[in-house]
Amino acid sequence: MLVLPTLSWPSTTGLRLWRSISLRFVPKRPLLRTRRLSCSQYEKQFGINITISIESEPLGTAGPLKLAEHVLRKDDSPFFVLNSDITCEYPFKELAAFHKSHGDEGTIVVTKVEEPSKYGVVVHKPGHPSKIDRFVEKPVEFVGNRINAGIYILNTSVLDRIELRPTSIEQETFPAMVRDGQLHSFDLEGYWMDVGQPKDFLTGTCLYLTSLAKKGSPLLTPPTEPFVYGGNVMIDPSAKIGKNCKIGPNVVIGPDVVVGDGVRLQRCVLLAGSKVKDHAWVKSTIVGWNSTVGRWARLENVTVLGDDVTIADEVYVNGGSILPHKTIKQNVDSPAIIM
Repeated sequence: MLVLPTLSWPSTTGLRLWRSISLRFVPKRPLLRTRRLSCSQYEKQFGINITISIESEPLGTAGPLKLAEHVLRKDDSPFFVLNSDITCEYPFKELAAFHKSHGDEGTIVVTKVEEPSKYGVVVHKPGHPSKIDRFVEKPVEFVGNRINAGIYILNTSVLDRIELRPTSIEQETFPAMVRDGQLHSFDLEGYWMDVGQPKDFLTGTCLYLTSLAKKGSPLLTPPTEPFVYGGNVMIDPSAKIGKNCKIGPNVVIGPDVVVGDGVRLQRCVLLAGSKVKDHAWVKSTIVGWNSTVGRWARLENVTVLGDDVTIADEVYVNGGSILPHKTIKQNVDSPAIIM
């Protein structure tokens, strides 16, 4: 969960730059130092302060807001709450302006889906375009097609509704706000994806890259580069690309990645410090930090490599999920978790 406080309403933009961000973590000690180092990097890069809120026990989706109350109530400005496992076009300025216009306690962003029976559906009050009347979980009959997109803007008064205990904002806080007529919805335009699972993460990456391409974003590598095939390729400037490679469509290559000669990459993400050696073939795969894919290796079918994984030369991995610090020397012919 991400919490973005310190909001105001200048007449020109409707939104002030965030000066602080609160990140919520359930403590996992081996990871905590890494997270703090990453936060320090982003603080310097973006000129912001990042506060890590550590839970001694999991507090659900509302309890962490109460835990961070001392940060969120430094002033009376509304704050954003984001589920960190989604990707979309984040309409912060428009959302902030809409929230201010209706004057009630909360606004949740909703997105329209083709099969609402799989989700909890947001239903508006009759004759009202945004005020929420109720939530219907996995409706059998059609009552609407808007679902919670996991992005909220809330007034600090919402914190008075939350106790410091394991609490669900979706099942406890929001229904109480609805009963008091204090919750509205805001329609999200453009793409949206829950990226909490590897296959969805890859799909979400494709949607994000497609969105950048439509905007003509300079973040994408120019399609005129000889190794770009099919477009939608993002490569960090520190990465090194070998000769005669074929990369794309829908590929992200992170910082300090090394790609050897004759490598084929498509619909994949190579995280920081990873290496793909000569003539490897990687498709629908997430290559973890500092991992190595050997020469002539072949990875596909939503393969996921954890941190510091080594795939030996000429090894085939079909849908394998490889835990960190493992070396794979034999083929993984069918999807499996390798511990």
